[in-house]
Amino acid sequence: MSGALLSIAGLNAGYGGMQVLRDVRLAIRPAEIVAMVGGNGAGKTTLLRAVSRLIPSQGEVSFDGRSLAGAEAEEVFGRGLVQIPEGRQLFDHMSVEENLLMGAYRRNDKAAIRAGLEWVYGLFPQLAARRRQLAGRMSGGEQQMCAVARGLMAAPRLIMVDEMSLGLAPVIVDGLLDIMTQIRKQGVTVLLVEQDVNAALSIADRGYVMETGEIVREGSAAELRHDPEVQRAYLGL
Repeated sequence: MSGALLSIAGLNAGYGGMQVLRDVRLAIRPAEIVAMVGGNGAGKTTLLRAVSRLIPSQGEVSFDGRSLAGAEAEEVFGRGLVQIPEGRQLFDHMSVEENLLMGAYRRNDKAAIRAGLEWVYGLFPQLAARRRQLAGRMSGGEQQMCAVARGLMAAPRLIMVDEMSLGLAPVIVDGLLDIMTQIRKQGVTVLLVEQDVNAALSIADRGYVMETGEIVREGSAAELRHDPEVQRAYLGL
């Protein structure tokens, strides 16, 4: 895709001798929200780990026109490609603000870091009210907010959010989806990886459907929501 921020072609990856991803191809333009949907075990998290260079892979992954071949995970993060992992993975015995500052550990401009904190506190007022609270004592929804905010503290160009809605009440999910649309308006590109197909496609521009490690469908969010196979398999219609 011309002008893509993230471009993936012929990506294969797995664990040990087990292949999970097979010839995955996708592209994401700047300031898009793209949904990657599919059931549990489809290979979505493996895709994110391969793109983040957390596991070995074969194929071509380019970010902002530069290949990530041979790059370490730290370098990928430093280029502005940030993964928000499934399960939040916060530091439970650190405060909310300390967790947020961990997201900015590669940044040196103290004024920019302080401005980043005020930005994410504006997006998540609940976190501002609990900035001194231990992260492990917050609710699941608040912890997910903290995980997203920590990722945003890295000043990402693209965030890959893994199963953001998992285990959360619908009202919390709706709030987080609204945050995704807000940060897109400020130039942050979003790859939203979700089992909750309806939630992901409700805000996405385009989407991909993954099954058993392969992309089996792609199109606009509207096209996928009205696709009879997607409706049958994922939307319960």
